[in-house]
Amino acid sequence: MCDLEDDDVPQLSFHALAALQEFYAEQKEHSDPGGDDKYSIGRIEENWQLSQFWYSQETALKLAKEAIAAAGEGGRIACVSTPSVYQKLRELHREDLAVYVFEYDRRFAVYGEEFVFYDYNNPLDFPENIAAHSFDIVIVDPPYLSEECLRKTSETVKYLTRDKILLCTGAVMEEEAVRLLGVKMCRFTPEHTRNVANEFRCYTNYDSGLDHDV
Repeated sequence: MCDLEDDDVPQLSFHALAALQEFYAEQKEHSDPGGDDKYSIGRIEENWQLSQFWYSQETALKLAKEAIAAAGEGGRIACVSTPSVYQKLRELHREDLAVYVFEYDRRFAVYGEEFVFYDYNNPLDFPENIAAHSFDIVIVDPPYLSEECLRKTSETVKYLTRDKILLCTGAVMEEEAVRLLGVKMCRFTPEHTRNVANEFRCYTNYDSGLDHDV
């Protein structure tokens, strides 16, 4: 039995309780995105320890529209380490498309069966439902600007795609990107919601809309 009487149990003030409830509500919002805006960019916050930098709304929309055009009607799109593009695709309500987000960050598991856990250190470790060459386009942004990360991620891309590749990475990776994936730099320059020290560029292995109307 507890020796404390009810009167001896510390009680939070009204304002402290309200602040605590607000804090818990914010934590739940960022860990369990739901409601009409569950696909909004930034609803799941960036984790810089995982080298996460979300695209700006304009860039995410541009890349999403490019992926839709490249995939074609009823197409399949793989978003590898590009969750903000996945979110924008789903925000556009294109239910005719099959879209998957491949991510190391398990917070994105809130998107159900469209989430595939992905660790670039194990580039071909996928569940049975992810077949080789089953996506019309793969849009990918390796988390780190290193030859090792791009090389391993390239194995993933080559396994997933039927043909088309849309790579977003630093301009300093151009030579490696050309060598590993046969892509060329596009005119369009992606932007992020926060300032990123390195210059970022887009690369494709096909004639893309990212070279037009820029």
